[in-house]
Amino acid sequence: MFILNSCSPLLQWTKFMSINFTRQTKFYVPFSPVSATLSSSIQPKTSLLVSKANQNDQSGIHEFPINIDDLNDDNMDEEFPPPPKFMGGEGEKDYDRDPEFAEILGNCFEDPQKAQTRVEERIRKKRNKILQAKTGSAIPMKVTFNKFDFSNSYIWFEFYNAPLPNDISLICDTIRSWHIVGRLGGCNSMNMQLSQSPMDKRPSYDAIQGANVSPTTFYNIGDLEVQENIARIWMDIGTSEPLLLDVLINALAQISSDYIGIKQLVFGGSEFENWKENLSSEAAGCSVHKI
Repeated sequence: MFILNSCSPLLQWTKFMSINFTRQTKFYVPFSPVSATLSSSIQPKTSLLVSKANQNDQSGIHEFPINIDDLNDDNMDEEFPPPPKFMGGEGEKDYDRDPEFAEILGNCFEDPQKAQTRVEERIRKKRNKILQAKTGSAIPMKVTFNKFDFSNSYIWFEFYNAPLPNDISLICDTIRSWHIVGRLGGCNSMNMQLSQSPMDKRPSYDAIQGANVSPTTFYNIGDLEVQENIARIWMDIGTSEPLLLDVLINALAQISSDYIGIKQLVFGGSEFENWKENLSSEAAGCSVHKI
């Protein structure tokens, strides 16, 4: 206990002090109060008194002289780190990411009904960012073949609506990925060891068998041409590999369902409905995109 003299403007330690702490089972030894006066020459510091007792020591009385100047603010910060953020307390208002959501969490214990109302209001306002509705078509994409040749043919796309730039970018990325996998021989139906093996056994792969299979290579592909809601791309697969076509059809079917509706996909043929040959890319609704 410290008794501060309110009439003295200065803090001054009269002498280096030692304080005795007593640890006993049934009573406490009273101790005399210590007086201190203020002095301008010494910066005021918070005093800390520490008492330790050894359970094996029968005396129960230990003296620990403590120099208050040795306890600085840096040590106190290390022992008592700042409280974490987003706790909703009265003093933690410096939220880093989402102050509105942190405020809702801070009020959930004080007023749960109000917090629930705030959450529902937040979901209604940001529904478009939270839930992404499908922009594709629920009607399955129609797939047809028209005098298709693996080494020299067009693939035609008919969309329900004229594709937007983001839709065209998605189609181009899909075709580009398909071409890269095919060019590296990734779609070889002659080497399907894992997909043809029984699933009740541990999978195994025969490297020698895979190396002896004839490779399939995607030879060449052209640019994606778009006119209104019609698009086409020329390709030269080279070898008759139906697995390559299955991979492309599966990817485009998912795109048609989730992103942009594709009315039909046609393999082969040199003409398609309202397609105009030699139409300039500067014309309205006409564009060419590099694969």
